[in-house]
Amino acid sequence: MDKIEITGGKSLNGKIRISGSKNSALPILAASLLTEEKISVSNVPNLSDIFSMLELLKSLNVKINKRKDKIDLTSSTPRSLLAHYDLVRKMRASFLILGPLLARYGKAKVSLPGGCAIGNRPVDLHLDGLERMGVTFKIEDGYVTGSIDGRLKGAIINLNKISVGATENLIMAATLAEGTTIITNAAQEPEISDLSKLLTRMGANIKGFGTKKIVIYGVKKLKSCSYEIMPDRIESGTYILCVFGCGGIVKLENVNNEICNHLIKIFKKLKSLQLKKNDNGKNLLIKKKKDSELSLIVKTKEYPGFPTDLQAQLTSSLLKTKGRSEIVENIFENRFMHIGELIRMGANVKQIGSKVIVKECKKLRGAEVMATDLRASSCLVIAALMADGKTTINRVYHLDRGYENLEKKLKLCGAQIKRVKS
Repeated sequence: MDKIEITGGKSLNGKIRISGSKNSALPILAASLLTEEKISVSNVPNLSDIFSMLELLKSLNVKINKRKDKIDLTSSTPRSLLAHYDLVRKMRASFLILGPLLARYGKAKVSLPGGCAIGNRPVDLHLDGLERMGVTFKIEDGYVTGSIDGRLKGAIINLNKISVGATENLIMAATLAEGTTIITNAAQEPEISDLSKLLTRMGANIKGFGTKKIVIYGVKKLKSCSYEIMPDRIESGTYILCVFGCGGIVKLENVNNEICNHLIKIFKKLKSLQLKKNDNGKNLLIKKKKDSELSLIVKTKEYPGFPTDLQAQLTSSLLKTKGRSEIVENIFENRFMHIGELIRMGANVKQIGSKVIVKECKKLRGAEVMATDLRASSCLVIAALMADGKTTINRVYHLDRGYENLEKKLKLCGAQIKRVKS
C-alpha cells in the first residue's frame, strides 16, 4: 500500500484549484441509469470512488467514454439487474443505483453497501420510501431484491431521519414514477440540489430542492443532457483548515458563491482566520492572521450546519491553538478513530462519548500513523503539516477516495510532502 510522507512546520502559500464534488458526482453518475440517451458530465474528479461507481455502471451495461474530467454515459438494458457484492462493497454510494434501476426496469438486486466504518448507516430509509412507492423487498444473503408490477407510484414520504442518500435515491426513483411524490424532512445539501438540477435538465419536474420539502411530478421518460458538476465544498473546507492550522495565504480557485457563503458562515468562530470571496465567489482567499486564544463549542449538524465531513479536520487544525475547544459529533457515532493517531503525535485531545476536547499542544511531533477512513486521513495530513519532523501516513487509499491530487496541490503551496509507492 502507498504511504504519504510529510515534513511539517511550514506555512502554506499559493493557489489550489478545487475539484468537482465527489458527493455530487456519485449520484449524478448513478442517474445515467434513468435514461437510454447519452448523459455528458464534466468537472468529474479523478477519485477511486468515482472509478468504483463507473465499474459498477459498466457491469449494468452502461457504455462509458472518459476524457480527463469529462464522462459520457449511455445506459442500455443490462443482461442482469444484479449489482454484485464485489462492486458495491467498496463504497456506500453504490446503493444509489437502486432507485434508478427500480424506476426504469421495475426490479433490481443490489448488495448491501460498504464504505468507511464510521458508524451505523442503515438503508431502512431508502427501502421504506421505495416501499411507499409500491416496491416489494426481500433481504437475504447480503442482498436487497426489489420488484414492482408496472411503474412506481407517487407517494408522500416523510423521512424519520434526515438522510442525504435516501433523499437522493427517492428523488431519482420518483422522476419516472406515476403521479406526484412528496418528500418531507428531506436533506438540504447543495449536492442534492446539484443532482436535482441535472435531473431537471434531463426533463424531470422537481420543485423545492434545497428545502425540507421536495415535490417530484413523475414523467414517462428522461432525455439526454450535458451538465457540469459543482465544486467540492468538503475539499474546500479541508484546505481552509490546512491554512488555519499551518498559517499562510492560499487562494482557492473553481469554487462558487454558495460554497463560499457556507464556508464563511461555518468558520466564522475561527477568529484568526480571514476568508474573502472574489470574482462573484469563483475564488476564495484564505489568510491566517496572528494566533489568538480560542475556546469553541462546535456541534456537527445536517446542512446548513457544521458538516460531519469536516469534524476530524477541524480537530487537527485546533491542536496548537491556545484555549480549550469541544467538538460534538451528532451524525455518526464512530467518527473518532483518528483521535488515537493524533495522540501518537503528542496531541492533547480526549474523547468523552460523542465529544472531543482539544487543548493546546505545545509540541506536536511527527510519527508513523494510520488512516482509518476518508476524512480521518485528511485530518492526519493537517496534523502532519503542523507537526515538527516527519510523519508517515499509512493506508492512504482512504485519502484517494475523496481527494484528487492532494500531494500535488499542497506541494504547490510549499508543503514538503510526497507519496511513497510500496
